[in-house]
Amino acid sequence: MKQIKVEDAVGSVLCHDITQIIRGVTKDAVFRKGHVITEEDIPVLLSVGKEHIYVWEASEGMLHENDAAEILRRISQGAHMHPSAVKEGKIELIADCDGLLKVDTGRLHAVNSLGEMMIACRHGNFPVKKGDKIAGMRVIPLIIEEEKMRQAETLCGRKPLFQILPFGRIKAAVVTTGSEVYSGRIRDEFTPVVIGKLKEYEVEVTRTVTCNDDPAMTAEAVRGCLRDGAGLVICTGGMSVDPDDRTPLAIRRCADEVVTYGAPVLPGAMFMLAYAAGIPVMGLPGCVMYAKRTIFDLVLPRVLAGERLGAEDFQCLGQGGLCLSCPVCTFPNCGFGKGA
Repeated sequence: MKQIKVEDAVGSVLCHDITQIIRGVTKDAVFRKGHVITEEDIPVLLSVGKEHIYVWEASEGMLHENDAAEILRRISQGAHMHPSAVKEGKIELIADCDGLLKVDTGRLHAVNSLGEMMIACRHGNFPVKKGDKIAGMRVIPLIIEEEKMRQAETLCGRKPLFQILPFGRIKAAVVTTGSEVYSGRIRDEFTPVVIGKLKEYEVEVTRTVTCNDDPAMTAEAVRGCLRDGAGLVICTGGMSVDPDDRTPLAIRRCADEVVTYGAPVLPGAMFMLAYAAGIPVMGLPGCVMYAKRTIFDLVLPRVLAGERLGAEDFQCLGQGGLCLSCPVCTFPNCGFGKGA
């Protein structure tokens, strides 16, 4: 690649895109890589501030920005996503379906630490919709050492940096606890909230059960839901440390594994997750009924994407785990649930 004056460029082949920016009107290339410069092009090039241009001269061991960006695309793109066309050395990845975005943070940091290249993306472990932009990547200089791009490939291996886990079509059951609801002294306000949350992911609720504060009754209700084929059982109410709050005991009686009772998230500290024969069973604290967004909104999409969560998935939620209860909620376009 060599630099020449625009006035001397007639007949030369551009090795990079030339961008024109008109505020509020356009930001696009007026000439693309590979364009052969004509006499008529010279005033246009000068008008966009180009007194010199680069002419491509192939040299061993160096890659053009577009070719290098394609390498970044290959190490980044997983299933259920597609790339944009390369433009000015940049490629974007677009979601092909609704699902949970997974990001290999360690390897992403490693690639970005190489310098002269960059990959930016949305936060992982959050839902994306079909058509959403999930990542963008580009090489900073016009040309880059081929060896440096090979380093990026070696760092990443064969597993892509990004994956989308499609949401499963599972059937859910809701077990509402509380003698005050069971006896009819108060109306159940919790179950409609949970059903509304599940509808955000098109989850069908096939059974709802109301129990008193007897943990044996609640445990049997959970077992009944599991026998009926529920892929997710959600228990509401009775999750605090009050003497009459016995839902955690009931869940423990049904579960093969209790992942957590408690999470470093507000609202949602009294959340419980367990598994019974591989089926997730959740205990939702009362905050889910009245707070706009809670721990439930952080965990639900991961469960629906088929992830089996462990204790470490909750231990890391402290940073970013404080919802600010903004007057106008913009979740997930905020810091809630997004750690370092």
